[in-house]
Amino acid sequence: MTTDAFRRKALALPGAIESEHMHHPDFRLENRIFATLGSPDAAWGMVKLPPEEQQKLVEAMPEAFQPAAGAWGRQGSTLVRLEKAKPQVLTYALEMAWRLAQAKPVRKKSA
Repeated sequence: MTTDAFRRKALALPGAIESEHMHHPDFRLENRIFATLGSPDAAWGMVKLPPEEQQKLVEAMPEAFQPAAGAWGRQGSTLVRLEKAKPQVLTYALEMAWRLAQAKPVRKKSA
């Protein structure tokens, strides 16, 4: 899997747009980030998954998936080593992250 392929797969999801967060590309649905590229470095992506889905992927393919550090990881932020990720599995993970973003209510900014 390459960064370009990750980007194409993320942007192929309905309503997904590319933006930037912390100086690296992110992918959003209705302003909710569901995936990123380039963190911790160019070899990695990240998908936000339900924790139980994260656990399944990490157990099945630890060479490709690992939880992000700290609370983010415990909440489902899952790092993806792009060169080790199988395209079909990464497509599944991106779709799961996109669905999770779709299901979350939009936070209202306080005045």
